[in-house]
Order: sequence, then C-alpha cells, then structure tokens
Amino acid sequence: MLEKLKQRWGVNELNLILIICTFALGGSLCGYTGRRLLVLFDIDKGFLWVLLYIILITILWPFCVLLISIPLGQFNFFTRYLSKIWKRMNGKNKNNASISVAIYASGAGSNAARIIEEFKDHPYIKIALVVCNKPGAGVLKIATDNNIPVLLIEKERFFRGDAYLEELKKHSIGFIILAGFLWKIPAKLTGAYPGKIVNIHPALLPNYGGKGMYGGFVHAAVIANKEKESGISIHYVDELYDHGNIIFQAKCPVSDDDTPDTLAQKIHVLEHQHYPKVIALVLQQMQNQR
Repeated sequence: MLEKLKQRWGVNELNLILIICTFALGGSLCGYTGRRLLVLFDIDKGFLWVLLYIILITILWPFCVLLISIPLGQFNFFTRYLSKIWKRMNGKNKNNASISVAIYASGAGSNAARIIEEFKDHPYIKIALVVCNKPGAGVLKIATDNNIPVLLIEKERFFRGDAYLEELKKHSIGFIILAGFLWKIPAKLTGAYPGKIVNIHPALLPNYGGKGMYGGFVHAAVIANKEKESGISIHYVDELYDHGNIIFQAKCPVSDDDTPDTLAQKIHVLEHQHYPKVIALVLQQMQNQR
C-alpha cells in the first residue's frame, strides 16, 4: 500500500512519512479546534452539536492541514492536493486526464513487455502506441497481443522529415519511453517533447555511453576495462547520445569470470526491476504538475 502511495503521489519514502504525519496531526488539530469552538457556543451534546461539529471540521480541515504542513515541509504538496480536491468538487478534474505514452523499441521487447504490464488498467497512464524501426522485431507481437497500435517507421522521414510527429499527435502522445530503441532521437522529436522522453542505458553513465555503445558492446567494454561494477542509468533524452539528465541508477557487481552475456543477464534483471517503477514515478510527477 505504501509503495502504491509513493507512486501515486510521486514522492520518496521520507516525504511519504511526513505527508501521513501531516494528515494525522492536521486531523487532530481540526477535531480539537472544532470542539473548542463549540464550547464557546455552550451547545448541549445532541443532534445539533454533532451537525455543527461536522460542518466545522469540514471547514477547518484544509486550514489545519496546511498549517501543519508548513513545519513538516509539505506545504507545496498539500496546496496541490487541496487544489485537486477543489477541482473535483467543481467538476474540473483535468488532472485525471490520461497520459498517452508511446514506447519506442527495436528488438525483442522484454522491457516493453514489463512496462506494458506495469500500466495495464492504470487509471490515467495509457500505453497508446508502440513505435518500431524493424518489421520483424519481437516487440511487434507484444504490442499486437496487448491490442496496442503499432507504428513502423523508416529513416528518411524519421531523420529528415517530420519525425512522425503527426502520427504521435493523432494518438495524443504526451510522453515517450525508449526501450531498446537503437536510432538516435532527432532534434525535431526532442524539441517537441522536452523533458518528456526517457531512456535506459545498460551502464553507469556518463561512462560507457555515446554512439555505438549499446547492448553487448557496452558489456564487452566494461569487462575489458576490468570494472568492478556496472548497472543501469535511466535518463531524460536530449539531442546527444546518452547525455540527458540522469533520473536513476542501480548497480550490480562485475565478476572476474563474467562474459558480455552473463553481465547482460545481470543488467536485464535491473532493467526489469527498476525501469517500469521509475517511469511510474516520473509520470506521477508530470501529472502532479498539470
């Protein structure tokens, strides 16, 4: 349950604890203040007392929670939280509009499959499109099995045309996930989606990144340099290879007897474990900022 709340609110463990404390302390202050106010009116406990108490705590609760949130450092969270409640009460629930996501992949699609599974039946995150540059790639079957539309792309239009922005617009794509997509993302696409494209790299950036550093080439270079650890880097995508701001990294040991294949297996475990969950946190933060 706590893990789901962290993802839903886009917060870390410490902030989650502080948010729960704010709810508890704010509720207690609200109840205490409501009772003290009723004492001033000298109303006997009965139906009228209960009715007035309910009305008072309903009015007081937002102010009490905001007051408690200040010393606990959660004022910004609760101003957004109360704003959402107000919009829902007034029928303005824009924040719950779905985010349509496109997955770009070139190969078998194991990461894509995990991501699709993570967001299946999600209340507002929808995997709306799978984009692929290889007609025979395994990810296409994964998309078909999950009833997700597929867009096959070719180099000329992707790099020197409109980068298929019109097709993305037709599917209302608001966020892009790269999951084993081997082409460099053109400036036209990064410009249209600033801070809304993420990638996972099978090494600890900024080391072992750049042109030609993908898959087995990365693992071979790590082993050749006798590194003691490797891992994954989840990062935003800009116009350069493996250059955008890093969101998350996880590490694994590199053994003396590791080969590129055995190291790849370790990396895949980290990818499947962390990539969907980190994407969920990023999209939750994006949703909170709407």
